Amino acid sequence: MQSLLRWGIENSTPQPQTQTQTQTHTQTPTQPQPQPQPLDPSIIDIILGKSDADRMKDALAIAVSADKVDVEERVNALDDLEMLIEQIDNANNLEKLNMWEPLHGLLTPPTPTPDTERIRTQAIWVIGTAVQNNPAAQDAYLNLNPIPLLTSFLAPPTPSHPTSKETRSKVIYALSGLLKHNAPALKQLDVKNAGDGDDINDGWDRLRQALQHPDNTVRRKTVFLLNNLLTPNEAPTPSLSSPSQNLHTPDSHSHPHSHPHPHSQPHPHPQDPIHPNSHSAYLSHPDRASTSGPTFEAMQTHGIVDVLVESLTGGGEDEEEDVDVDLDFEEKGVTLLRTYLQLNGPLNQSQKDRIRRWIVRSAATAGGESGNGGGDEAEGGGDSLDFESLAERWGMNVSEVEELVKKV
Repeated sequence: MQSLLRWGIENSTPQPQTQTQTQTHTQTPTQPQPQPQPLDPSIIDIILGKSDADRMKDALAIAVSADKVDVEERVNALDDLEMLIEQIDNANNLEKLNMWEPLHGLLTPPTPTPDTERIRTQAIWVIGTAVQNNPAAQDAYLNLNPIPLLTSFLAPPTPSHPTSKETRSKVIYALSGLLKHNAPALKQLDVKNAGDGDDINDGWDRLRQALQHPDNTVRRKTVFLLNNLLTPNEAPTPSLSSPSQNLHTPDSHSHPHSHPHPHSQPHPHPQDPIHPNSHSAYLSHPDRASTSGPTFEAMQTHGIVDVLVESLTGGGEDEEEDVDVDLDFEEKGVTLLRTYLQLNGPLNQSQKDRIRRWIVRSAATAGGESGNGGGDEAEGGGDSLDFESLAERWGMNVSEVEELVKKV
């Protein structure tokens, strides 16, 4: 700060001279004015701080310095990077700064150890945050074909792949950011996982296996992700109703400064070029967000429906419901089943029978066989189902539960 004060004094603008000073000045030789000295860049950094781009580069440089920096400092650097790329402009700068490849490289350390596993977990967290609701970052990262590697981490841990619980949880987070509203990304789920004799499973198979994972967190997040992918939706494009949004160039037939007609359509004309921005992919390819169709097909061809039914209904036909049932997973699983049935997804007779028996057991556990929910009877039970208790248990309303029961 003393250097900054000294520089300010030496380079300050001279004050206007008084009349006495002017007279005295005319009687003495003119003194040369000192030339301004350049300010030390380090002082500028102290005043303004480093730019986000420089901070991102510094954080990644620390994170990849396995031989020079201890693991705690590397983890903290990745944590700082994750906070920086929460801002969408910074997330898009990962591509401009050529940071995607070294960041992705942290997922495959030469020697798996507990320390490298911590680094991998943090790196996946950074990736997941960068691609959330950001098609530009999604596309930039997908150029590295990362999904086969990410889904491989969902397998149960082995000595050669000691994937931690935290890593698996962050993998679902990253996959959610990559796959939601991104139909082209689903194609990478069809790519076979390579290595260690495990090349028979692709990404869809990994997601099916994750529904049976011993880690409840993985199961819950996987079923929630599948429901998001299966639910029909439209592209989450920014609203175009405001004429102030600069997503498109002005109409070629209108003056660039003219006001839009009050009854004009807010949507762009086909000939209007689309300005590059984080969500321009949705404008260029409106069908990009349509993930429902591929997911619907994959649920049948990859046996995901079978595993979902088995995971929900538990043990054999005559067994009572387990007391340690994961109610959070059950609620999300029923939601996925309902979405599938709303799309007219087929169930075989064995699956229907199993679901019916399970619903009867669930109704008895949730509220008893009181029949307060509408008086419909479940096959084989003869007792009225308590739809209100089931609705409360599954986070639905009574009509949604009734609809589900009718479809099975």
